[in-house]
Amino acid sequence: MNSPTYVQEYNAIVEVLKQYNEGGKQAKSNIMKPAFSEQATIFGVDGDSKLTGGPIQGLFDTIDSVFKPSPDAKAAVTRIDIAGTAASARIDTNDLSGFCFTDFFNLLKVEGKWTIVSKIYHTHV
Repeated sequence: MNSPTYVQEYNAIVEVLKQYNEGGKQAKSNIMKPAFSEQATIFGVDGDSKLTGGPIQGLFDTIDSVFKPSPDAKAAVTRIDIAGTAASARIDTNDLSGFCFTDFFNLLKVEGKWTIVSKIYHTHV
């Protein structure tokens, strides 16, 4: 019997997060879109300390219309926690279209595949 190990699950999650990172670097939502559930959400706090966000399509629209390719952007997956079919992850990104972010993701393993179901973020000033 060959059952998945923590390392295999961890590596599978890293691959999903790489899709997100690469889409941001290239400013192309079609690269990151497969990493997300169609029902995923995104939320953050704007400059007036108000909650902003909603359906993940808002992220895709922003990536395609506001962001510019950032080949020098650096991202680090700083944490992944896994419990069965649920996981959370943190990514810190510098110089992504001139911004620095800390992103927190919630993922679920649905039909054998890890998918991002929610993202919250902090934009560093």
